[in-house]
Parts: sequence; C-alpha cells; structure tokens
Amino acid sequence: MPETPSIYEQEHEDFRSTVRAFLEKEVVPHHDQWEKDGQVSREVWTKAGETGLLCFDVEEQYGGAGIKDFRYNAIVSEEISKVGASGLGFPVHSDIIVPYISELGTPEQKQRWLPGLVSGELISSIAMTEPGAGSDLQGIRTSAVDKGDHYVLNGSKTFISNGILSDVVIVVARTDPEAGHQGISLLVVERGMAGFERGRNLDKVGLKAQDTAELFFDNVEVPKENLLGEEGSGFVSLMLNLPQERVSIAAIAVAAVERVLELSLDYAKTRQAFGKPIGAFQNTRFALAEMATEAYIARLFVNDCILKLNEGQVDTALASMAKWWTTELQKKVTDMGLQIHGGYGYMTEYPIAKAFTDGRIQTIYGGTTEIQKEIIGRFLGV
Repeated sequence: MPETPSIYEQEHEDFRSTVRAFLEKEVVPHHDQWEKDGQVSREVWTKAGETGLLCFDVEEQYGGAGIKDFRYNAIVSEEISKVGASGLGFPVHSDIIVPYISELGTPEQKQRWLPGLVSGELISSIAMTEPGAGSDLQGIRTSAVDKGDHYVLNGSKTFISNGILSDVVIVVARTDPEAGHQGISLLVVERGMAGFERGRNLDKVGLKAQDTAELFFDNVEVPKENLLGEEGSGFVSLMLNLPQERVSIAAIAVAAVERVLELSLDYAKTRQAFGKPIGAFQNTRFALAEMATEAYIARLFVNDCILKLNEGQVDTALASMAKWWTTELQKKVTDMGLQIHGGYGYMTEYPIAKAFTDGRIQTIYGGTTEIQKEIIGRFLGV
C-alpha cells in the first residue's frame, strides 16, 4: 500500500517514540481498569506532564516548551488512538482548553494556572454545552451577574469532558442577557469554590474511561480576576479557537481510520472461511481497497490542515470540512471493519468493538456534522 508523504521531521519521530514508550508503560496496562473506574488516574496526568506530553505551546516562562507546532499535538492524538487509550483527556486539555488561557489570560492568570496545567497537576475542562443548548452557543442560559468585584454564577452544564477530574473549568456564561452573542463571557471556575458541584460521571456508549460530567453552579462567587478575556468577548473567542479544536478532532479521526484498516487487514489475512482467508474473497478485498483509499485521502487532507494551521491559514470553513468529513469517514470505516470481523467484531474483547463504540461520538462533539455543513454553506454564500 502506498505511504502518504510524511509531514514529520526527525525530531517529531523522536518525540513519537517517547509518546509510544509512555503509553506502553503508563497507560496500556491500566486502561481496562480505568474503563471500569469511569476515569483515568490523576497520576497518569502528572506522569504525562513530567514526560513533556502536555501543552507544548505554553511559553517557557510558564513551564512549557514554547513549541507552537501542531505536529507534536497530532502525534499525541495519533498514538493515543493507535493503542485505543480513549480515556486520556490530553488532547482536550492541550489542544482545546489551555490555548484559551495562553491567548486570553493576563500575566497574573497565566502565572497562576499555566505551570500546573503543563505539569498535569491541574486538569482543565471547558463548560459550554447545557441540557437545553448544545451546538447553539447563543442559546446558553447559564448566567453571571456583575456584583462589583465578583460575578455570581448560576446554571448547569452537561457532557463536560474531564468534568470529574478538572481543577480549572472555563465556563461559558451570559453576562448580559440583552446583548445576544456579545453578552457571552468566559469565567474560570476553580475546584473548591462554594456552590460549584459536580453531578454524575455520565454513563456513555463509549469512551468509558473518559470522565464526562454534569456541572452545577449555585450562586458561585467568581472573582473578577477569573474573567478570561474581555467581558462580552466570549463568543468571538470561542469562534477563533474552534478551528484548532476541529483539526484536532480530525487528526484523531484519521488515526482511528488507519488503526481500523490495520485491524481489519490483519483479521482478513488470518480468519479462515470455506478453506481460505476471508481476505481472498472479492467482497472483502473490495471493502479493504475502499478503506485503504479513503484512509490515504484523509491522511493527505489532515496533513495539509495541520501544516496550514501552523501557518495560521486554517479558516472556519476548512476546519469544518476536515471535522465533518474525517469523522463521518471514521464512522463508516469502523462499521465496515466491524462487519469484516463478523460476530467477533461484536465482542467487546476485540479492539474493533471498542473502536466502534468509542468513535461514535466523533461526529457529534466539537459541533455536529450538520452544524459543520451549515457553517461551510454560509461560507459558500448560500
């Protein structure tokens, strides 16, 4: 099978070796237990921080490596996907949440939070989705009332990744109920604040080791020092950061597609039916040929997006294209891979079954496929 041209240099491959060794030692032996527990250990976060696997783009003065090269982020996502370690919330932390603090935070806020976020001693989450508002951010009802030196925060959020373990939560709240999208602000709520409670660790179809929670805010007094960015600028800040989030999800999707192809090829070569490997049957060969072709196309597409992201050239439309197309492809290819495995594919001890349940969320979070197509359509002027 032809190899796609690599966008990685030797230093990236050296880093990949570090990531692989970390996952094999610190993650793979424990992941089954974490799935039963419904969350990973805090220890794996601090060990990841010690190994340099978190928040590479944070400036050196705040404990980071100061490396603004999304290829490193993609390597972490790819290697996590290859071993099926779906409980690790590292990409959410490094690619999606911490950049808000890096880009919008005051020097005092950066000094307060970034070193711990880099070391893994602080775990982050972002609270956007509400029981009555998902992809429609303008429909949020969580409110923050200005009381002079603090806000009083009330509301609830749901489906929050890293929700149980998180110490630093960026909450999307409405600070001006009359201002539409210009009335949305970002407030940082910290573990232990009075009135901040966590609900259930939600029981999901997949991602069993990824803690996903309900969060409740009952008259939480949030100091003005915890306002991230300007008041009323939250919606615009979210829109500016969403392209990186969507490229991150696309990178995970492509790695998942490649892994499913590998699993399916191995199975097709070894599983016997009617006296020969099932890969010898034309139907199976055609399915695998289709999967391999689409995996190749997807890798080229995402590699291009990663390089463009490094150059600041990924706009909202391109990121939406990458997000919906790769995740829908992941869903399709994983279903085909499970079909190739037959009855064994439905057994949870087979990696293809976990790939099937873990991957189903990909077309939903980060903005549904339908939302991505709506965004692209608007950019096309229709």
